[in-house]
Amino acid sequence: MLISVYVPFAVTAVLAVLAPRLAHVLPPHRAAWALACAALVTAIGWAGALALLAFTGVAQIPEVAEQGRWSVAALQAEDPVYLVVAGGSALILAVGVVSLGVAAVQQARLLVQARRERARLPEDTELTVVDDDVPMAFALPGSPGRIVVSRGMLRCLTGREREALLAHERAHLRRRHHLFQILWQLTAALNPLLRPLAVAGGFVLERWADEEAAQHVGDRKIVAHAVGRAALASAGASLPAALAATGGAVPQRVRALLAPPPPRRTLPLVAGGLLLAACCASLANAASDSDQMLDSAQCAAYTATASAPSAGDHRHRPDFCFEEHDRRELQEHRP
Repeated sequence: MLISVYVPFAVTAVLAVLAPRLAHVLPPHRAAWALACAALVTAIGWAGALALLAFTGVAQIPEVAEQGRWSVAALQAEDPVYLVVAGGSALILAVGVVSLGVAAVQQARLLVQARRERARLPEDTELTVVDDDVPMAFALPGSPGRIVVSRGMLRCLTGREREALLAHERAHLRRRHHLFQILWQLTAALNPLLRPLAVAGGFVLERWADEEAAQHVGDRKIVAHAVGRAALASAGASLPAALAATGGAVPQRVRALLAPPPPRRTLPLVAGGLLLAACCASLANAASDSDQMLDSAQCAAYTATASAPSAGDHRHRPDFCFEEHDRRELQEHRP
C-alpha cells in the first residue's frame, strides 16, 4: 500500500498532461471515447486512493478502533501513512464530493433548461428556424433532439455551408455528445487534475461533429468555411444550454479540416490502456493491503485481550486468527 496507493495520482497527472496531445493526434471519435474512459477510471482511482489514505487516519481513532475490534498500536506499527497525509486526503476527498454534488446539480439544471427550450419549439420537425437577426445555431439534446438556427445565421452562409452546419448539429444529437460533456464535467469536479482533460474533450466533440459533417457533405473545405463563418458571425452571442457548431477552438478546427483526416493510431490507445490498467491494479492492490492490515490489527487486539487475566472465551475471535494460530502450531510441532 505504501507505493501502490499513490499510483492513481501519478496516472491522473500523466493523463492530464497528455490529454491535449491525444485530442489532436487521434481521430476525434476514438479520442472522445479514450478521454471518457480515462476520465471515468482515473476519477474512481483518485477517489478510491484518497479514501484508503483517509481511512488509515480514521481507523486510528480509539472509538472507531473499538467498534472495528482492532488494535490502534498494531495499526500504527504497520501503517506507513502519516496522520497529516490521512487528514489531508480526507479533506480533499470531502471537498471533491461536495464539488461533485454541486456539478451534478448544475448539469441537471442545464438538462432541465434544454428541455424547456425544446418545449417551446414545434413538435413536427427536427429543425426550427427562428426569426432572429442574431446569428446562432445550436442543438438541444433530448428525445428527440432539436436543431435551432436563426435567419441571421442562414443569411451568413451559402447553401453548401448551411448543409454542413446542419450536418454538424445532427452529429451532436446522433452521437449523444452531451453525455460525454456531462461525464467530463462531473469527473473534473471530483478531481481538479482532470480539468485539462475536460477542455480537450470539448474540443474533440466539435472535431467529431466536423468530421461527420465533412463525410456527409463530401468536401472538408466547405465545412471549414462554414465553421469559420459561423464563428465570426456569432461572436459574442449568448447561447442556451446546447451544443453549438461555433464551440471549441475554432482556428484549430478549421486547420484540421483543411488538412487530411487524422490517421488511425494504435500506440497512444495501447499506452493509455496500460496506464489505466496500472491505475486499477494498483488501487486493487492497495485495497487488499489495507484489508490485510486491518486483519492483522484485529488479531493483535484479540491476542492482547485473550492474554489478559480477565480474558473470557473465544467467541469473538476472528476466523482468520484461528487460521493463523493453527498454522503456527503446525509449524512448531513439525519434526
